[in-house]
Amino acid sequence: MAEDRRRPVLRAPQVPRVAAWPPDGLHVAWIGHSTVLIRVHGFTILTDPVFSTRIGVKIGPYVVGIKRLIKPALGMSELPVPDLILLSHAHMDHLDRPSMRKLENLRTTVITAASTSDLVRVSRYRAVHELKWGDSRQVGPARIRAFEVKHWGARRHTDVHRGYNGYLIEAGRHRIVFGGDTAYTDRFREIRSSKPVDLAIMPIGAYDPWIHAHCNPEQALMMADQVGAEFVLPVHHRTFKLSNEPFGEPMERLLVASGSAEHRISVREIGEEFHLAACR
Repeated sequence: MAEDRRRPVLRAPQVPRVAAWPPDGLHVAWIGHSTVLIRVHGFTILTDPVFSTRIGVKIGPYVVGIKRLIKPALGMSELPVPDLILLSHAHMDHLDRPSMRKLENLRTTVITAASTSDLVRVSRYRAVHELKWGDSRQVGPARIRAFEVKHWGARRHTDVHRGYNGYLIEAGRHRIVFGGDTAYTDRFREIRSSKPVDLAIMPIGAYDPWIHAHCNPEQALMMADQVGAEFVLPVHHRTFKLSNEPFGEPMERLLVASGSAEHRISVREIGEEFHLAACR
């Protein structure tokens, strides 16, 4: 524990230039872990915001829990005010209450899983909506649909009533899948349609030994293929030490699995950006 306290948290390899993003098209930056900043036709979405140095249980002035390996690619003061925050489930590495408090803004709407809105201060946001599997909600130009993944939602051992979601985001001509946190499941097939999916944001880490709750890189790619995603943005790795696989293994395995279609892997490092023009 003493060594962990002294260990420095490294800077992100890249810093996204969000201020330079044009208003049209799809623009995405991996901030760290499952936190992704998305701007689609000028509408800004932030997924599972976790900016704290350590996640866990607060005891007095201290947080007892896991320390970051790498800092967020952007500080909270550098973020644009999000129009929408998407929360996949209540686990502390996805719903970080200190981060959510710092993001409170009456211009921001929150969409979260069933029975999780008690973890945020609802009155400090424009609106907070809980979605069950199959539910949809329109927020500005974006239509958000929750779908079933293979995980669990309890924040502690006893609150097993909480939900857990993946999300399909539709805004204009763009469609994005945010897989949240999931083991392998066939449920991704159910959201495929004749409309293409531009980007699937998929978790690829924390599978050893937790394969019952977290997919491995090959399975993440299979689920992205099930929805017909053109590009894949891998998350849920390189930020916290949650499992036994080596630091670089998830990305290495994902690139091998992608084979000759390696160009589909849209980002490789924390802070890297991905862009699609409005007309292609």
